[in-house]
Amino acid sequence: MTIDDAIKALSPQALRMVRNNYVIGLGSGRAATAIVRMLSSYLKKKKLVVKAIPTSLQIKIEAEKGGISIVEPDQISHIDLVFDGADQIDAKGNMIKGGGGALLREKILISIAKKVVIIADESKFVRRLNLKVPVEVHQFARNTATIQIRKYGGIPHIRVLERDYPFVTENGNIILDCDFGEISRPKELATKIIEIPGVIEVGIFSKPDIIYKAKEDGKFEIL
Repeated sequence: MTIDDAIKALSPQALRMVRNNYVIGLGSGRAATAIVRMLSSYLKKKKLVVKAIPTSLQIKIEAEKGGISIVEPDQISHIDLVFDGADQIDAKGNMIKGGGGALLREKILISIAKKVVIIADESKFVRRLNLKVPVEVHQFARNTATIQIRKYGGIPHIRVLERDYPFVTENGNIILDCDFGEISRPKELATKIIEIPGVIEVGIFSKPDIIYKAKEDGKFEIL
């Protein structure tokens, strides 16, 4: 049994929250990809019709392959349900997200969602957040934002691809991955960073409504 087995085991339970004519937000990453693939089969089996808003091109392609209807975010006024993953989750449910670079779109969807469901494997759970925090920044503010983040105790590095090309988000911005060590007050830190001119979004997220914790033995917990 593996983490993937656990995600497959919990997916039917998570998908039971889906209702006909729901608007569903789809996050990015491994868990979100698995959910999208199973969502397609679930909708066909239950003969349900939904509209989905993907946060990345990768997830949009997966949804299109499964025949899930796609809608643009400016065409809706609410989201009934968001399925997403997380890079790290602390004991209070605070999360670091944005490893795939879709933090801005994910936070927008989560902000107007009636219910947020996070699926993550047990390796993502820690007492306190300590991963590098992704910060989406306008290219014009690359240096100025870096200077200010250092004043807050962070060590920022611009995210790069192979051959050291800067990673550019689907919104045309860059990502600074910022090492703050162990983060005792994530909400306060996020508030400080978002106020820096040129910062578009911060990859620190508040506690969701439901967290599914997938285990290596193929089982899962609901938190």
